[in-house]
Amino acid sequence: MDLHPSQPDVLYQQNHCGVYRSDDAGDTWIDIGDGKLPSRFGFPIAVHPHDPKTVYVALEQSDEYRISVDEKFSVWRSKNGGDSWKRLSKGLPDKARLVVLREAMAVDTLDDAGIYVGTSTGQLFASRDDGDSWALAADFLPPILSVETAVIGS
Repeated sequence: MDLHPSQPDVLYQQNHCGVYRSDDAGDTWIDIGDGKLPSRFGFPIAVHPHDPKTVYVALEQSDEYRISVDEKFSVWRSKNGGDSWKRLSKGLPDKARLVVLREAMAVDTLDDAGIYVGTSTGQLFASRDDGDSWALAADFLPPILSVETAVIGS
């Protein structure tokens, strides 16, 4: 789950059975992926640091087939709290069976947010433009279980 400090009542979660949003601090949940995303399965979710309606998820085909949806590694972004989604894949591998584990996605706090995604096969991908384009930041690492960010200096 991810809680955005400027809107403390809004929560997001992604789990084995979908992507959800709560507008009342977790009392009720709205399915924001059913019929809008190509899969209901995945783990990581991240919220833009300055816009709580912008959320990122990485999906897998299913619980049985833990590979990238359509074998095309992508991150999905919603700019409207999950009402609609866009597949982001510019610079990501086109034919790949990559998996992003639960804690392996993070965003930094810069104005154009950097988004970082680590895979279970040791690749780290980075976007410096809110997810519009991606580049391989590191390769041949051990499985990436967690990604964190920090902005140093001013």
